[in-house]
Amino acid sequence: MSLASHPLLASIKELMNTTPLPWHDVLEKLTAHFDCPVGTVHMIEASDGMLHLRAQKGLPPFVLDKVQVIPVGKGMAGIAAERKEPVQVCNLQTDDSGVARPSAKMTQMEGSLAAPMMVDGEVRGVLGVAKPTAYDFSSDETELLMAAGSLLANS
Repeated sequence: MSLASHPLLASIKELMNTTPLPWHDVLEKLTAHFDCPVGTVHMIEASDGMLHLRAQKGLPPFVLDKVQVIPVGKGMAGIAAERKEPVQVCNLQTDDSGVARPSAKMTQMEGSLAAPMMVDGEVRGVLGVAKPTAYDFSSDETELLMAAGSLLANS
């Protein structure tokens, strides 16, 4: 199946006909598709160049404060934005790469993927999904999350 005809992207396109864009509904579709109880949408604000939380699902309240605004280059979302490529951690709880911030461990999630939302080579935001078990997202899953991000970044 080509990405263009993927059912997830079709359902996101339907949501994009709503003004304003229902970010929470988009996130519900994404997390359900990837079987992830936790998800985030961060968008880059032109005023400060930082990632601002637009929607979240499943984050513990004590983590919410820490992810409201993320500098590009910090944490998984910030590094995905800086590198302009997906960042994946199989197990946040045991990761020692330095990619995941200490607050990421507080989510109690393990398998995690942060994908930049790209338009014409420019990062507009980052989509993040996470599972409670160790998990390596496949290249197909990563490509699908990137495609969803690009679609949404154009909205």
